[in-house]
Amino acid sequence: MGSGYKTDAPPLCYESINPPTLEQIAEEIRSCKNCSLCENRTNTAPGEGSSSPVVMVIGEGPGEEEDKQGRPFVGRAGQLLDKMLEAINLSRNNNCFIANVVKCRPPKNRDPYPEEVAACSHFLQSQISILRPKFILVVGRVAAQALLKTTEPINKLRGRFTVFNSIPLLVTYHPAALLRDENLKRPAWEDLKLLLSRIENL
Repeated sequence: MGSGYKTDAPPLCYESINPPTLEQIAEEIRSCKNCSLCENRTNTAPGEGSSSPVVMVIGEGPGEEEDKQGRPFVGRAGQLLDKMLEAINLSRNNNCFIANVVKCRPPKNRDPYPEEVAACSHFLQSQISILRPKFILVVGRVAAQALLKTTEPINKLRGRFTVFNSIPLLVTYHPAALLRDENLKRPAWEDLKLLLSRIENL
């Protein structure tokens, strides 16, 4: 395991007398009013995928299409994400779980504010605790900075494994960034190959 950031996030508690289920967390998210993002949402996007994932993919927040459907990564960026995962034998239907650091769409797809990320963080922590993924793949600057408690730019964060609550974590570019700048596709592919090599070494 390479050296890297070790967050100051509290340890996840996997043992509980009555641990919540993913669906219970999703229900809490649907009724959540902990921040102002609830005021303009059509739907929440709690997350979806395998209940025993090899990889948990974490992005920043729902966009317009995700807000309409109540599902993460279903717009153009989501379609590209599916292709990226497929290229390394991963799928949200079989061995991945996909979620975001905030579960409601920020207005006009702006970056979520720190207080919005904080209001949603316990949902994501609970999901990680229940799912116990073998790896976490973080896509995009906003999610990476939120999880790793840093302000470093994404080009400094990507391309190497770090540790989040004892889980190997890899940062790469957000699929939306790849749609805007094709020059990012090659380094993103290198990141995915790095992840694949670690999965194959399990």
